[in-house]
Amino acid sequence: MRRSLTSLVALSSLAVAPSRAETVVVRGETVYTMAGAPLSPGVVVVRDGRIAAVGGEAEVEIPAGVEVLEVKVVTPGLIDAHSVIGLAGHLNQPHDQDQLEASSPVQPELRAIDAYDARERLIEWVRGFGVTTLHTGHGPGALISGETLIAKTRGDTVAEAVYVPSAMVAATLGESAVTEERGKSPGTRGKLAAMLRAELTRAGEYAAKRDAAAGSGKPVPRDLKLEALAAVLAGERPLLVTAHRHQDIMTALRLREELGFRLVLDGAADAHLLVEQIAAAGVPVVVHPTMARAVEETENLSMRTAALLADAGVPIALQSGFESYVPKTRVVLFEAAVAAARGLGFDRALAAITIDAAKLLGIDDRVGSLEPGKHGDLALFDGDPFEYASHCLGVVIEGETFLGER
Repeated sequence: MRRSLTSLVALSSLAVAPSRAETVVVRGETVYTMAGAPLSPGVVVVRDGRIAAVGGEAEVEIPAGVEVLEVKVVTPGLIDAHSVIGLAGHLNQPHDQDQLEASSPVQPELRAIDAYDARERLIEWVRGFGVTTLHTGHGPGALISGETLIAKTRGDTVAEAVYVPSAMVAATLGESAVTEERGKSPGTRGKLAAMLRAELTRAGEYAAKRDAAAGSGKPVPRDLKLEALAAVLAGERPLLVTAHRHQDIMTALRLREELGFRLVLDGAADAHLLVEQIAAAGVPVVVHPTMARAVEETENLSMRTAALLADAGVPIALQSGFESYVPKTRVVLFEAAVAAARGLGFDRALAAITIDAAKLLGIDDRVGSLEPGKHGDLALFDGDPFEYASHCLGVVIEGETFLGER
């Protein structure tokens, strides 16, 4: 039995409630696996939440009695490499704005999982554009704002949605992290860098004392702030540094060289001015949203940043970022479309929101491409995903099917 999903009209009579089956089969006129050449046509079989088979239509045996969903284009579920939704809510009111705690400039101990709202309506909204995985959490605006997490865009509870509880520690260098209150720290760029250097140095000393005291019967008293930063120094998770101005990007690169932590640059509006330096450092970049307004720190952003970095061999991914006004998020699918038209091209743009994003986040063993054994995450389109006239008809997330949400 086959069901052709060709347009939103065809889906208008379908319930938007998710459905789960032991086996889901999708046939696409074109299937972008991101693990090889596109399949035309191709078939993907998801069984018990995992991809069981993927290949050309003549190569894959379709289980008897299983309905086949037929669409124009199939891609891996899209990955938003940096967002704040789930902490920043659609109402734009104090009670649903948990992405930034303003009481202190340094709070790495804040855990995104303690604030994530799996039922936030923005999650469903971005899922309607094909997004199945979010890297989200505490946002920019403080020197160290807290941890991030990685979640699927489904599930009613944190336990159902989150699958990497602690992904990165988020930090900011630049004007947005400088306090405007006279006499309060940090009040300048120099103070930002000095405080970050001092906190990481203290964390290293704390870790050394803790390790030396292990097994002695006299353990070092726990310090959650220093524990979180010690994990950064140990390479257990990266420091995600939002830095837009060229001097702030260079400060982040210098601190990384000095202290030896894993750095992921976020935003980096001036990155097109520092392509050689970023490439030489071998640091990945989650590129600024081009849909953001080019003002203040981002006034020099370029629509070609993603392409210029990728041309130089810099690992990149795309993001929706932080939207300070309603609807509180941008759309990573649209970001990829803009990047594709501004030099990145279709293949690399799709990779930047699938397999390359998964690699940057360290989750490419689970998501990012359509390969047997990986999570059964698919995005279904009625045409070229980057054409504005096309629609995402639904997604499959680990065997759970969501259709007709747009």
